[in-house]
Amino acid sequence: MKTFRAIAVVLGLAATTFAFQPEASGPVTPAVDLWRDVEVIRTAHGVPHIRATTLRAGGYALAWVQCEDYGPRTAMRLLEARGLSAKFLGRPALEANFEALRGRARAIDTYLLLDPETRDMYDGFAAGVNRYIELHPSEFQPGMPRDFSGYDVATLHMGDTPAPARVRRFVSALTAATGNLQAATNNVTKPATSKDSDETEETPESTDDVGSNAWALAPSRTTSGKAILLRNPHLAWTAGYYEAHLTVPGVVDFYGDFRIGGPLIVIGGFNKDLGFATTNSNSGDLTEFYALDADPASPDRYLMDGDSLPLKKESFTVEFVDNGKPGHETRDYWSTNVGPVVHRTAQKIYVARTPGDRDYRAGEQFLRMMRAKSLAQWKDAMRIRALITSNYTYADRAGNIFYLWNTALPFLPHTAGGDQATPVREMRDLWTRYVPLEELPQFLNPPGGYLHNENDSPHFANVRQKINTTNTYPTIEPPSLRLRSQHAISLLDNQRKFSLESVVRTKHSYKMLLADRVLPDLLKAVAATKPAGEVAQAVALLRKWDRTAAPASRGGALFEVWWGRYSQGRQPAQQFRAVWDEKDPLRTPRGLADPARAAESFVWAIGETKTRYGAVDVAWGDVHRVRRGGVDVPVGGCSGALGCFRVLTFTRDNADGKLVANSGDGWVLAVEFGATPRAYSVLAYGESPRPESPWHADQAAMFARGELKKVAFTTRDIDAQAVTRYRPGQAQ
Repeated sequence: MKTFRAIAVVLGLAATTFAFQPEASGPVTPAVDLWRDVEVIRTAHGVPHIRATTLRAGGYALAWVQCEDYGPRTAMRLLEARGLSAKFLGRPALEANFEALRGRARAIDTYLLLDPETRDMYDGFAAGVNRYIELHPSEFQPGMPRDFSGYDVATLHMGDTPAPARVRRFVSALTAATGNLQAATNNVTKPATSKDSDETEETPESTDDVGSNAWALAPSRTTSGKAILLRNPHLAWTAGYYEAHLTVPGVVDFYGDFRIGGPLIVIGGFNKDLGFATTNSNSGDLTEFYALDADPASPDRYLMDGDSLPLKKESFTVEFVDNGKPGHETRDYWSTNVGPVVHRTAQKIYVARTPGDRDYRAGEQFLRMMRAKSLAQWKDAMRIRALITSNYTYADRAGNIFYLWNTALPFLPHTAGGDQATPVREMRDLWTRYVPLEELPQFLNPPGGYLHNENDSPHFANVRQKINTTNTYPTIEPPSLRLRSQHAISLLDNQRKFSLESVVRTKHSYKMLLADRVLPDLLKAVAATKPAGEVAQAVALLRKWDRTAAPASRGGALFEVWWGRYSQGRQPAQQFRAVWDEKDPLRTPRGLADPARAAESFVWAIGETKTRYGAVDVAWGDVHRVRRGGVDVPVGGCSGALGCFRVLTFTRDNADGKLVANSGDGWVLAVEFGATPRAYSVLAYGESPRPESPWHADQAAMFARGELKKVAFTTRDIDAQAVTRYRPGQAQ
């Protein structure tokens, strides 16, 4: 295919090399000629290593390889950021376009406030998309713009606005209480469909499976005496994790996962000095609602600090197609100096104040984190406070390990309002600053030499020391520790010393912790019914079962079907004899609350398992598969709700009823920080979703076996492993 012609052509050519110099001031290379300042080297499995002379050229190349591997998806993100995607996609894109236009206005206003280095990345990325569209017009719908700018790219990095569902809930409660439906505003929009935070992507059914795993091991816990970091996100296999390596000599040398759609949507990775991994934060929605007094003497004004202040009105128009016919819609948005208006009456103006609302420095913060050379520099980058939806687990070459429960936590001068509005007459009545970064929950080099997070609360990041579950601030999330996290602790909280390779093996633990907690009660409940025939045989199967979701394990499929039936529609207190208890966090939940239901569900599960899979004792891997391209292989792993650490979720293939992995573990990275970083990685769904790409399914079988590829990081290793090299968008 034309998209991959470089692979076929360049393999037979000698690579052109050029000298790299640190970034310097001087004339800017025209966008059309940026290919002269960058080389892309693809190593095994298509990982692009970008060698650029400037950050602008590096951003250009990131855009090119993303377009090359993902086709129109990246350009469509920029089209949405410009508020134009509804012209191609119709009315379903309206909400996202209105949200984008509001963000783009903010991006334009704040562009000059960004570091020049960040603007260079944005400008270069836009130029790379434009160049790709110019040279591959047949891959795009007619009319696709070729003049995207850094403003469009910056729009993708705007901080989140108040959660639409939360706003709608507040307005509904307010109007129900007052009976007043006057002037609900268009500020309440549906969520956009293409945000890049881990929280807003397509997610599997169970919230236990959303998020990530992250470990950090201190030198005292490794055989090499060097710190090790593990990064392991769980999202749908359409989430667009993209493994890449960006090098600008003297400026940045970073290997990690660049999410498709932008140059600085970086969720984790490493440079030669340090690395970081993210896990979804459970801090919840920190939006506060405030009731301002409307100025009775003047419409569209409100009273604050004894003065009458004007509301700001912004009007945006989105063009769309509907059944082939063009149309347009205009909406007005009102805001105050403390937040957007979500509802108005004659007497009150209600606003939502949200941490990070329209913050413009997310990309800048990521770039500073990527370039940091020490824990102190990395913390300085974190103090920007533009990235507020993830926990961070960190390790470095100096031997430090660090965990930060990271958010922009408002310093409230009042009790948290929840879905009630707090009256405000003076600025001192509402929050105006964040709790300092140093006062957020965090751990540095703790006893036991390990840190971990699996999306639960920060209280249990290390359990070797005394666990403190008392929160300094009431809006810090309450203690929680699900089975997936308890599984991780069982693997880490010991005296074992790990090599980088054994970290990879341990990460692929197939243990199903839920079985340890409830299987004895299940067997006892069924035994009380005096089972015979196939029920007695099924009991014998589970007695011999190794309690894992390993591919060859037999019994797990029956247990999974049984638990789905037993737990369906029931709260934890109806499922477990002892629910999770923060006073006994590592041994609860356990037991079964309803033995009779458990026994009945077991009999049902026997028949259902036979119907679905042909036999009760079917091997886990005969049922659970990785299917991609021509690959069809068994895989181990299960839902976090079942206590698996290797989280996988599945969709049923209607053709044969098998369960096909489509979410959970996808990108895995393990790195050891010596004088030169040493790392392994795997991307289950490959560098490209295009079936014709050689990088579409080439990692699928390796992932299913629990194997990782060796990462090429140094210039020598990259050159030795080069499969193809080219200048993206080179003029012919």
